[in-house]
Amino acid sequence: MASGIYGIGVSALKVAQAGISVTSHNIANANTPGYTRQEVLQSAMQPQNTGSGFFGQGADVVGVKRNYDEFLSAQLGEAQTKSSSLNTQFALSQQVSNLLGDSSGGLTPALQDFFSSINTVSNAPESIAARQTMIGSAQSLANRMQTLDARLSEIRNGLNSQITNSTAIINSYAKSIASLNDNIVRAQAQSGPNQTPNDLLDQRDQLLTQLSQEIRVSTVKQPDGSMDVFIGNGQSLVIGTTSSTLQAVSSPTDQSAMDVMYVNSKGVSRIQQSALQGGNLGGFLTFRQNVLDPAQNALGRIAVGVADSFNQQHQQGVDLKGVAGGNFFSAGTPQAAASTSNVGNSVLAATISSASDLTGRDYTLQFDGVSYNLFDNTTNTAVQSFTAADLATPKVVLGTGVTLQLTAGVVANVAGDSFLIRPTSTGARDFGLAVTDPTKIAAASPIRATAPIANQGSGVISQPTVTGGLPLNANLQQPITLTFTSATTYTVTGTGAPAGAQTFTSGVAINVNGWSTQITGAPKAGDTFTISANVNGSTDGTNVLKLGQLQTTNTMVGGTASYQGAYGQLISQVGTQTRELDVTSKAQTSMLAQVSKAQQSASGVNLDEEAANLLKYQQAYQAAAKAMAISQSMFDSLLQLGG
Repeated sequence: MASGIYGIGVSALKVAQAGISVTSHNIANANTPGYTRQEVLQSAMQPQNTGSGFFGQGADVVGVKRNYDEFLSAQLGEAQTKSSSLNTQFALSQQVSNLLGDSSGGLTPALQDFFSSINTVSNAPESIAARQTMIGSAQSLANRMQTLDARLSEIRNGLNSQITNSTAIINSYAKSIASLNDNIVRAQAQSGPNQTPNDLLDQRDQLLTQLSQEIRVSTVKQPDGSMDVFIGNGQSLVIGTTSSTLQAVSSPTDQSAMDVMYVNSKGVSRIQQSALQGGNLGGFLTFRQNVLDPAQNALGRIAVGVADSFNQQHQQGVDLKGVAGGNFFSAGTPQAAASTSNVGNSVLAATISSASDLTGRDYTLQFDGVSYNLFDNTTNTAVQSFTAADLATPKVVLGTGVTLQLTAGVVANVAGDSFLIRPTSTGARDFGLAVTDPTKIAAASPIRATAPIANQGSGVISQPTVTGGLPLNANLQQPITLTFTSATTYTVTGTGAPAGAQTFTSGVAINVNGWSTQITGAPKAGDTFTISANVNGSTDGTNVLKLGQLQTTNTMVGGTASYQGAYGQLISQVGTQTRELDVTSKAQTSMLAQVSKAQQSASGVNLDEEAANLLKYQQAYQAAAKAMAISQSMFDSLLQLGG
């Protein structure tokens, strides 16, 4: 009986020792990231039948349990990947918002200063100093456009580096997970399915949590203990002990952007970028698609719109030497790039058909083997479909402000070939000043109206405005005379004049040879009015006044916004996105903290609880030792009786 008591004591001692060891392990790893609390599993040994009843034979350690909650761990990973993505997007969006909304460094101050200088010229058209100030303000406006675009490009370049770095981190985690899979499978094969290598599993779960910070993943556990990891649209990142990799390369259609490619034993393939959601990498790609590209395109649209409408009005005037005005600004042209993976070598050209109709969006033209289909990259919806014959000559794309023309190559396009069209991406980058000589500012109108003092009626003629297309009609240089034959009729003489009597109504527009004017009041028979070339019109500021009016004229966004209105919309758009990201990222951070707390409550180490367990096992150890001592004493007593 003594040996039985001694054996029970030994088993109790071993169990207590195991408990102290596991508890000490928990305490030691209380601050180890990803560590899951462990506890000893013990069971009673098979009892012995003695005829007087079944007597217990002590306890045995059957395993070490890992207090792992799979549901909470999955929630933690999802909360982590969302939080990382939103925080990344918010930090980057805040940079764009601060840049564009800067009250001193944004576009608004430069626009206001430029139009203020235009008003100065309108007050003194003959002043070279005023004209030089206008040139200087125009150059400052161009510099501000270029600076804003350059800063956005710097953010883009930094983003490319971050995407490259994120793919490298993902690859490192994938390789480490595959290696741990190997170790776990080996360890579990040696110990059996009921004895799991807990610390190795913790290490793998911690790597998965860190991987979730970079990209959203899904996992599948295998019977052998390994775990498969998937990303995107189901691409395998880790299968058993084998890992695939991601690679950041220049986009086949946009060399300024990095795309993420998938690399495995079968080669390199492209992943749909929008499928790479969650984590820092998903945040980088989402920010580029939803904030950075639209912002740079919108800024480019403003630059193109300013150049187009300002140039049109400037060309309707004449400079100090009486020469018709030319382009005042230059701006970037639409970019149309063939994918580097195209089989055919056809060339696509894009031009602006209407600056007012530009949307600020990018488009993809894709050949399906029969037709060329144009897709809006923002909404991923079809815009229009063309045949090759349609695009053989310039084709206006409805609702985009763009004209496309495809020049067939030596090698014909095949299904899958595509082209990226970015109508306004370089608008601000290439925005510049085309006039540097102050005398070439076309401040004056090319024509003027005069009335002799001999007129008897009360008719007053307004200064004519040019209404014809550009370049200016040669007939503008030909004098036209309006002679009233009665209070309600007049005739027109001169080159290009309409024949016969014309009906007069006070205030109704009179259009001849590409110009328009009005006569108000009551002319009398014999009164004449002459419209002729504005010779020596150095003090005429008619056209520069119209240039100044462009500040508040809705020439942008389909005729619904002015220059500053369009820029205000851009600031509002980015600001709204940034504010939304601020709110959602804070909410997600709070949710992450709650899920983490719940997960730690179930799986984390509580030092107070471990201290209590340590005391419990210490007392159990002492009690087991006492039982062994009593067993030894009983055995010694038996020996003495026998002596």
